[in-house]
Amino acid sequence: MDFKLTEEQRAIRDEVRRFAENEIAPVASEYDVEEKYPYDIVQKAAEMGLTGAHFPVEYGGVGYSSLENAIVTEELFAVDPGIGLCITSAGFGAEAIINFGTEEQKERFLPPIVEGESVMGAAISEPQAGSDVTSVKTRAEKDGDEWVLNGNKMWITNGSVGDYFVVMCETDPEVDDRYSGFSQIIVEADRDGFSADKITGKMGIRASDTAELILDDVRVPEENLVGTRGMGFLQLMQFFDETRTAVAAQGVGIAKGACEQALEYAKEREQFGRSISDFQAIQHKLAEMHTATEAARQLTYKSAWSVDNDEGQLTALASMAKEFASNVATD
Repeated sequence: MDFKLTEEQRAIRDEVRRFAENEIAPVASEYDVEEKYPYDIVQKAAEMGLTGAHFPVEYGGVGYSSLENAIVTEELFAVDPGIGLCITSAGFGAEAIINFGTEEQKERFLPPIVEGESVMGAAISEPQAGSDVTSVKTRAEKDGDEWVLNGNKMWITNGSVGDYFVVMCETDPEVDDRYSGFSQIIVEADRDGFSADKITGKMGIRASDTAELILDDVRVPEENLVGTRGMGFLQLMQFFDETRTAVAAQGVGIAKGACEQALEYAKEREQFGRSISDFQAIQHKLAEMHTATEAARQLTYKSAWSVDNDEGQLTALASMAKEFASNVATD
């Protein structure tokens, strides 16, 4: 069992960290305070291949593995979670298109993300439906060769800046199986009846855009259906397994950044004529922080490995990694 990163993976880590320190760190506070989306930085990240890092090469992506994507996420979030999320979520929801979409959908919607020309999102949560996605009330009804969507989506990442969204909706409410009545449909933001209301005043990650979406008789062509009708729930479960690992990597990055800042402060701060980093009580605290962060990192890396190798315990591992890394980040 080899726990070492490859030479290429170490190079990815170092390059992303340099980018974050040079391009993000100097302006992170400004974007957070003003709650504005960093289009210019996302474009620079796209030029490095970071906005579609895990996209297949044939659609312009770099083809990074889940582990390499976790490395990218960790380094960005160690410097600033807000702008880091803007970069890593520029293609949020694209997994549905990659895994289940038609060739035409892939060619149309994936390359613009990689090139930094478009931003997308996954419209899942609603005012009364969060983790229980089978409580989703947004409806999509077939009318000829079109789908007509009505409903509200809440807390949607990239909601007011996104160009298109993969929308989880109910298409077959009459089915007996509660899991088979849902589908995912791509909705472009410039469709009539589509509107977004930006949410402000969040506790953190304020550079990242969050919004409520309103769909009022929004019509899209039938070819915007992702995969098979009625399979939206199962598609979403696969998406959650993959993205839980990414969220865990976010937690590891935040924890890493906190460790680095704590150590730097401890070295600079002096009391009684000495750096407080010389005090054993401070050393104990720093050691505990670094130990917990490394434990979270290894669990996250194992989860990422499971994604890449289609390992049978993925759901459990991804859930454990997300839960543990999130707690470490906020302790």
